[in-house]
Amino acid sequence: MSANNCRAVKVIDIKALGLSSPGEEIVELKLEYPDWKPGWRAGQFVMIRPVSWPLDLVWGRPFSICNADDSSLTILFQVVGRGTERLFELKEGDKVNVWGPLGTFFSKPADRPVLMLAGGMGIAPFCGYVDTHSQPENLKLFFAHRPALENYPYKSLSDKVEVEDIRETKPEDIPAIITRVDELVKEYAEKDGLITACGPMPFLRTIWNAANKYGADAELSLENRMACGIGACLGCVAKDGDGHHTQVCTTGPVFKATDLSLEG
Repeated sequence: MSANNCRAVKVIDIKALGLSSPGEEIVELKLEYPDWKPGWRAGQFVMIRPVSWPLDLVWGRPFSICNADDSSLTILFQVVGRGTERLFELKEGDKVNVWGPLGTFFSKPADRPVLMLAGGMGIAPFCGYVDTHSQPENLKLFFAHRPALENYPYKSLSDKVEVEDIRETKPEDIPAIITRVDELVKEYAEKDGLITACGPMPFLRTIWNAANKYGADAELSLENRMACGIGACLGCVAKDGDGHHTQVCTTGPVFKATDLSLEG
């Protein structure tokens, strides 16, 4: 999809979920549907820049598509810096420039078990993935997170698919997450399942290592920083399976694990 597919749409609703601490809110932003044709796929992303932003915020911000239907587009983000702070100040009716849908997407086999591995805000694309999958009974979500579950759209997923979670509240919880990820990747590799994953780099590196160890079929969505979203700024590069640089915004964000090098 070309970045020329840019639309100015209105904010329908914006709200913080759960009980996040001030300045760290997890926010659900609902926009008018940009009337994309032919449509979007779970795992793709959008670039967003409010019309009201001043010139000191030149670049848009990239976000996974959380979900969408004929009337609305839903984005999930956490307040972590100046850009997301300004986004959280949006009001109903404000106009936002949205360009997308951009990038690659997750596979959705109907006849294989699929494990969804989400770390923190990496839960976002799996909302749309579950809602658009033809056989949700074949899906399982494992969710590693820090804020409490009510700060995420977790219940909307637990009502539809098998779920499991581990909350990280202290450093001692990290080995438990790594061990459980390793066990699950091994299990799904042995039954010829597909593993899909999104989350922070340490989480994805754990999955990448396990997928290599067990020969698992895995697809990883990278959360690299982006400025343009269309391959012009070279700000989002990662290393491919041959060790060469590749742009996440145009060749990703979803990659086969075998097409990446996440060492280091």
